[in-house]
Amino acid sequence: MVQFHEHIITELLEEPSNGSGLVILSSGLFLSKLISSLLLLHSPSQGTLLILSPTSSAVKSQILHHHHIAEITAELPSHQRYSLYTSGSIFFITARILIVDLLTSKIPTSSIAGLVILTAHSLSETSTEAFIVRILRSLNREAYVRAFSDKPHAMVSGFAKAERTMKCLYIKRLHLWPRFQVYVSQELERDPPEVVDIRVPMTKHMVGIQTAIIEVMDACLKEMRKTNKVDVEDLTVENGLFKSFDEIIRRQLDPIWHTLGKKTKQLVSDLKTLRKLLDYLVRYDAVTFLKYLDTLRVSESFRSVWIFAESSYKIFEYAKKRVYRFVKADGTEISTPSKSSTSKKRKVKKADDNDDKEVGGSSSTNANVTIVLDEVLEEAPKWKVLREILEEIEEESQKRALSGEQLCGEGEEDDNGIVLVACKDDRSCMQLEECITNGPQKVMREEWEKYLLNKVELRDLQTRFKKKKPKVLKGFGILDGVIPVAPVQNVETSSINKQERDALMAAASEIKNRVKKDDVVGDEPHDSSKGGGKGKGKARSKKPSPAKHKSHGNKDNKSTTKVALDESGIEKDNPTDRVDPAIAGGFFNCQGASVDKGVLRKHNPVDKSMGSENAKPIPPVHFYALESGLPILDILKPSVIIVYHPDMTFVREIEVYKAENPSKKLKVYFLFYEDSTEVQKFEASIRRENGAFESLIRQKSLMMIPVDQDGQCLGLNSSVEAQGTSSQNSITRKAGGRRDVEKEMQIIVDMREFMSSLPNVLHQKGMRIIPVTLEVGDYILSPLICVERKSISDLFMSFTSGRLYHQVETMVRYYRIPILLIEFSQDKSFSFQSAGDIGDDVTPNNIISKLSLLVLHFPRLRVIWSRSLHATAEIFASLKANQDEPDEAKAMRVGVPSEEGIIDNDVRAENYNTTAVEFLRRLPGVTDSNYRTIMDGCKSLAELALLPLERLSELMGGQKAARTLREFLDAKYPTLL
Repeated sequence: MVQFHEHIITELLEEPSNGSGLVILSSGLFLSKLISSLLLLHSPSQGTLLILSPTSSAVKSQILHHHHIAEITAELPSHQRYSLYTSGSIFFITARILIVDLLTSKIPTSSIAGLVILTAHSLSETSTEAFIVRILRSLNREAYVRAFSDKPHAMVSGFAKAERTMKCLYIKRLHLWPRFQVYVSQELERDPPEVVDIRVPMTKHMVGIQTAIIEVMDACLKEMRKTNKVDVEDLTVENGLFKSFDEIIRRQLDPIWHTLGKKTKQLVSDLKTLRKLLDYLVRYDAVTFLKYLDTLRVSESFRSVWIFAESSYKIFEYAKKRVYRFVKADGTEISTPSKSSTSKKRKVKKADDNDDKEVGGSSSTNANVTIVLDEVLEEAPKWKVLREILEEIEEESQKRALSGEQLCGEGEEDDNGIVLVACKDDRSCMQLEECITNGPQKVMREEWEKYLLNKVELRDLQTRFKKKKPKVLKGFGILDGVIPVAPVQNVETSSINKQERDALMAAASEIKNRVKKDDVVGDEPHDSSKGGGKGKGKARSKKPSPAKHKSHGNKDNKSTTKVALDESGIEKDNPTDRVDPAIAGGFFNCQGASVDKGVLRKHNPVDKSMGSENAKPIPPVHFYALESGLPILDILKPSVIIVYHPDMTFVREIEVYKAENPSKKLKVYFLFYEDSTEVQKFEASIRRENGAFESLIRQKSLMMIPVDQDGQCLGLNSSVEAQGTSSQNSITRKAGGRRDVEKEMQIIVDMREFMSSLPNVLHQKGMRIIPVTLEVGDYILSPLICVERKSISDLFMSFTSGRLYHQVETMVRYYRIPILLIEFSQDKSFSFQSAGDIGDDVTPNNIISKLSLLVLHFPRLRVIWSRSLHATAEIFASLKANQDEPDEAKAMRVGVPSEEGIIDNDVRAENYNTTAVEFLRRLPGVTDSNYRTIMDGCKSLAELALLPLERLSELMGGQKAARTLREFLDAKYPTLL
């Protein structure tokens, strides 16, 4: 345990007496270890300690690595949960189960020692966690509440976020522990690890792409500034490198989103796309980046703003040049093509053997110019540097072994020499392992072949489609991933583009033919003269498997395939799968394995990587994905760490790991791309965190905390306090004309609704919340009023699935006043769509049209539009005025099938023969105005068929309707005799 963790715990427990407080520390300072140390101080005599399960599993899994803590789930029956609550142990519990048990008094609050909240930055006044703390404080004022957060920048978003969080959790103390705090910095810098900072220069094409993306991003930001809708200070390229930038923009634009034009909305989406492009440029290889650009060209070319920016064409051009280029047969660059016509042969020139093979031929539009596909397959510059670092590590290790300097200390024998490579995601780990095992040329070759095979598959799909449907349907091109080419084009440019496309298709066909040959002769030994191909199923598989691939062109540093080709191929310029590059290239599977094997991938030092005899040996390497969030440093205890993708949180974790093991020799290599946004983002993340802490320190110095904020005297918002004031008022002097104390309002709430914040707001208004499992509706306000609440996203999904129709149908059947409540978010626009988007006629895809049809079909349905949660609470209070309180037992039985059969005066499902009612309403003469009278006058359809005409006239309100029905019932059925 590091000393500054001891200082944090000591400061937290000092005051107030119950040890409540909000702790905010820098990311990477091992919040999980801090909480684990705090849990060790808990004793069963204090009571049960409950930890609210966080939404992200990373912190929870790290705590479980140090402690075995059981979890209270909904599967456990209530009596078993009660025994756990009184056991005095430590448990994880979800917020929904805890709030329901508190409201139903199934939890002995006196036996609860305290509550631990792990994600304080995600809380608000209306969150379920705040609801839990308010009720817990009102029932047990001795219980402590300890909230933690390791995301300081999230605690400064919005107005006085930290102060509001403390207020809703009834906490009076704020503890700030930045990286620059004296105790933290002294301990982490006392014995720092040996650090080697390596700046890798980017290739000229990577620099060109990065410059172009930043130019396009700057152009988009300038367009955004013209709207005058967003704070100009936030619109900087540096802010645009972070995910939180999207949140900043949306938070400012959401209230007026429906008034924005299409261009402004698209700019918000474009900035997100450009940020991804910057990230993927330095994270993934050239082929994967090109593949991702292809998907963007297909999916965004018709609506994006950034694609039409001045510099955007450079992004696509440079990305292509990193993978392939087109030259003339003599190796010179293509200038302008000639326009004569003759026939030519497609040639394949191999890098491993210089034999030219004729593969096929057809007519061409070029006589003198042969277009040659020259494969570039630019490797990521970091790959070579990583290889050199590993070789250097192995050399140093062997020198130490020879000179007898091998460490033999306690616990050092097993883990000395372990090398850990930390990457951003699983795919990078998998690809780097492939690169070290098989060599970078083979990795790029495999990615290139997969890219070409995708194009062949798409061409075949298009060909089959054309055969079935000669007439191309409108919109087909976009759906299938083809860019419709405008007919008005420069003839020369069109000719060159067609030749380039055909060159790609010819190379792809060559790869496909070779794969087929390999499938046929899969059992025969591989012959290098045949050019080598990939193993079975590579056209389908997304996960490269080294064992199934034959070596291909790995002995030469530049293996290029030059293709002079015919122009008969059908263009298929883009893959249809719009996917993240991490998905496009396959995943490194880390499921279903133990901790130290699942997220890691250990590479054994079998050195076949460079395919040559003089390759230097490398040590065993473990690869780790930063996004997995496992405590990998404690599991492996590595001696050398290579940070392939720089990450501020992981750097801090390395510092803490070294401080915990001061005697251990630790060497850390940082790989940065020089002058890249990777460096800029890393430095900006540190500046942003320091700025957040400086802001929090200022807030803390100016913070005004009420004396009752610890919950010792809760306000009138608590329902428990409301009861107390009622009894207090009953014994005071009654003034003349003073009305009696109002009865407490009750609302029956479905258990599933506690995922939302509305029950919390209703409780703040002084209403009593009764949580039960409802079959019909979400909220029961009175015996007559039933409410189905829909948020905007849920409303769209319910219409799509048809669930809303069924829900409204059951509400109309069982309640006199069924209500559909459409609830908007307070910080978003109070509108589905802009007025210009609402058409004059009913259309099947328009949400307003769907709502209109729903109301027409169920005339008794009432639709209420609510601006926010607080507005909903006010609406509920006004609807409950002069209404009886709902019956909990009756509400639970509504719509639930019974095993005993039909029960008189009950509301169970069996008492309504819906099929018979629907049949009755479809009979001639029966209308919406008289079918209920007919149902009251006869018990069944059989009885209706025997009623005389006079009785039918009474029930149906007229002779004409009765005669129509009688004639229908008495009509003879024609028989085939």
